[in-house]
Amino acid sequence: MNAARTDAGQAVVIGAGIAGLAAAHRLLDRGARVTVLEASGRVGGKLLPGEIAGVRVDLGAESMLARRPEAVALAREVGLADRLQPPSTATAALWTRGALRPMPKGHVMGVPGTASALAGVLSEEGLARIEREAALPRTEIGDDVAVGEFVAARLGREVVDRLVEPLLGGVYAGDAYRISMRSAVPQLFQAAQAHDSLTAAVREIQAKAAPAAQTGPVFMGIEGGVGGLPLAVAESVRARGGEIVTGARVTELRRAGRTGWRVVAGGRVLHADAVIVAAPAPAAAELLRAEAPAAATDLAAVEYASMALVTLAYRRSEASLPEGSGFLVPPVDGRTIKASTFASQKWGWIAGDDPDLVVLRTSVGRYGETEILGRDDDGLVDVSRHDLEAATGLDAKPVRTRVTRWDGGLPQYPVGHHARVARVREQVGKLPGLAVCGAAYDGVGIPACVAGAYAAVDQIHGDLAAVRELTAHPVQSLHGGAGE
Repeated sequence: MNAARTDAGQAVVIGAGIAGLAAAHRLLDRGARVTVLEASGRVGGKLLPGEIAGVRVDLGAESMLARRPEAVALAREVGLADRLQPPSTATAALWTRGALRPMPKGHVMGVPGTASALAGVLSEEGLARIEREAALPRTEIGDDVAVGEFVAARLGREVVDRLVEPLLGGVYAGDAYRISMRSAVPQLFQAAQAHDSLTAAVREIQAKAAPAAQTGPVFMGIEGGVGGLPLAVAESVRARGGEIVTGARVTELRRAGRTGWRVVAGGRVLHADAVIVAAPAPAAAELLRAEAPAAATDLAAVEYASMALVTLAYRRSEASLPEGSGFLVPPVDGRTIKASTFASQKWGWIAGDDPDLVVLRTSVGRYGETEILGRDDDGLVDVSRHDLEAATGLDAKPVRTRVTRWDGGLPQYPVGHHARVARVREQVGKLPGLAVCGAAYDGVGIPACVAGAYAAVDQIHGDLAAVRELTAHPVQSLHGGAGE
C-alpha cells in the first residue's frame, strides 16, 4: 500500500451511509475541506427513521453493538449522548419445534461450549452428538471455512440448523453453510485453529472473556431510533463547513495528475486531493473500474441479499405478547418470517410515544429467496400475521402496517471474503489519496462501518495500521436479540 499524503486538503466522500458520514466527520477533524456525494435522495443508507400510527420507529437496523466503542462514541460526539438507551429487555426466544423457547446462553454465535447449553432447543440425539465431539479427530480449518460446514462436521447439523443459522441469518440474511467463519465469527475461527475440539475452543473464548466482562449493555439504541444517528452526523458535518449533496450520482472517478482526483457527479466536476469510496460494492466497482480494475473485479463479485421489514401497530387492548424482545426462527422449521421484534417491549421510547399501542415487526427474506419478496406489501403483511398468530396467538387486526424493502441490502461474506478484501485494499492502496469503506469489507454492523471509515481516513493520511488491523481481524457483527 502507498504511503499517502499527510494533508487531506480537499476530500470527496462518495456515499452518505453511516460509513461515508463517519468518514466525512473524521476528515473534518483532520482539517480537510469535505464534500459528500450521495446518489439517493437522503442520507443514512440502511439506517432509516420512520413512524407508524404516530410512533417513532426504525425502518432499517434498530440497534448497535455497544461492546465496541466506535458507534456509541460517534453518537456522543454528535450530541446524542442524552438519547442513548439500552433495550428495556434483552430476553429473546427461538420459535422452533412448534414452540417459543428461551434463547440459549453459553454459546458463541450459536456454537455451544457444552451440550447442556442447548438443552430444550436440540433433540436428545442432537445433544448426544455434541457430547461426542471431544473424541473426534481434529478437523483442519485451513485458511477459511464456512461456519455451518465446520460446525456441522464437529457438532452435527442440528446445532447449525436450530441456532447458528437463525443467529447468522439475522445478521447477514445469509446461509450459514456459505458464510465465512474467518470473516463473520473471527474469534471462533482463531480459537478453532488452536484446538482439536470445537467445544473446547468455545470454552476458551468464554474463559478469556469472563475476567474482562463488561457490565454495561451489549447493545444500544437511540431514543427515536438509530436512524437518527446518520441525521445527527450529517448535521454536524454541515455545521462544521462540510457539504453534503444528495441526488448526486458519481459517474466518473479518475486520477488527475500524480496525486489528485477528478470526480464527476451530474453536471458537476470536483477536483480532490483525496477520495473515500463509501458506496456499496456494485457501485464502488463501477467507480473503480478505470483506475483500479482488479479491485473493481473483486468488488463486482460481492453478492447481496434482499429482505423486507414488516412493521405492525396494534391496539394494546387487543394485543397480548409473550415477555421478551422477540424471537428468531430457524429456516429448517419452514416458516416464512425469520424473526420478530416486539418493539414496544424492547425500546422504552416506543412504548412511551403511545402507551395504548403495541408495535412489533417481522423480517422476511434470506439469501437466495426470491418468491417471498416477490409478493406485494399486503401479501407480506398477511404471511407475517399468519406466522405471528402461530407463534404467539396474536390474532388481532393491526391498526397500521408498513412494509420496508431492502433490495440488495446486505453484503454476503462467503468463504474467502477476507482474501477478497485484502486484494481490494492492496490494489486501492497503490493509488495515492484513495481509500474504501463500508459494510462490504470488515463487518455489516454500525461499529464495523464506523471503524472502517476511520481506517480509510487514516489511510489517506499515510497511517495504514488501522486498515491492516481490520483486514486481518474483521469486526464481528452480532445479532441484537431478535428481528435485527
